[in-house]
Amino acid sequence: MYSDNLHGYNHLYNDTDLYNWSPQDPSIYSETDEQRQLFPWLPSFGGGQGGPGSPPPFPPPGQEQQSGPPMGPPPGFTPSQTQQAQTFAVDPGSIRGCLYRYTYIWLRGFQQFWFYPTYVGRRSVSGYRWNGFRWIYFGIDLRQIQSFTCF
Repeated sequence: MYSDNLHGYNHLYNDTDLYNWSPQDPSIYSETDEQRQLFPWLPSFGGGQGGPGSPPPFPPPGQEQQSGPPMGPPPGFTPSQTQQAQTFAVDPGSIRGCLYRYTYIWLRGFQQFWFYPTYVGRRSVSGYRWNGFRWIYFGIDLRQIQSFTCF
């Protein structure tokens, strides 16, 4: 990848770079001071903010700032799902008690995973999902959750 200092753009200059860049690579989001002065209303992408798997740059109103995902992996077991009455959506108040705790989630459609919620809204929950190797920032509509349990 090279940088065009005249215009402030970063370019992928061959097919190999196209497959080797990472969305978390801060160099592809860099911008010049000139660009920020010309377009101050546009969001700044410097410092690698944004991109897939990245949390929002600030917490939603009424939520405290969390420094990030848990430092280690989730518990090494899969909890058993207790039979619950089927509802249209999980109540935000019920999952709010799982904030900043290891939570196991069963989705409609049989997906299940460890989750570390950091925000609960009226219709969604977000936090970090364990992909088997690391925590990835993730959000989901509460209607997609069949059941959950937290530790």
